[in-house]
Amino acid sequence: MRHGRTEVWTLGMVRKTKRLFTIGYEQTPSKAVLDELENAGVKLLVDVRAVASSRRPGFSKNQLAAGLDERGISYLHLKGLGTPKSGREAARSGQFGLLHKIYSAHLKTAQAKEQLDE
Repeated sequence: MRHGRTEVWTLGMVRKTKRLFTIGYEQTPSKAVLDELENAGVKLLVDVRAVASSRRPGFSKNQLAAGLDERGISYLHLKGLGTPKSGREAARSGQFGLLHKIYSAHLKTAQAKEQLDE
């Protein structure tokens, strides 16, 4: 299971730290992912998949949201931040440079910018 952590700073009168985690679930059972999120103290999972469905049990939008809810973790799907179809096709064919180019351009679209503001 891949995951990482990034510190995000909020500017204001008082410095507050929010932790941002990333996680991938390839070849990992849903229970293990949910346990990892719960053990890490995650309070909100933001799903940035363009298509929030999965052939893998427990990872489709409704199943994932229900599993998270059972652990007291909120779920938010920001479809507009998901990889466009052309980027997913590039990734499947191993063209990661092209994927990066497509996704970078996508993040500059009005839809992605609006979702980032959420």
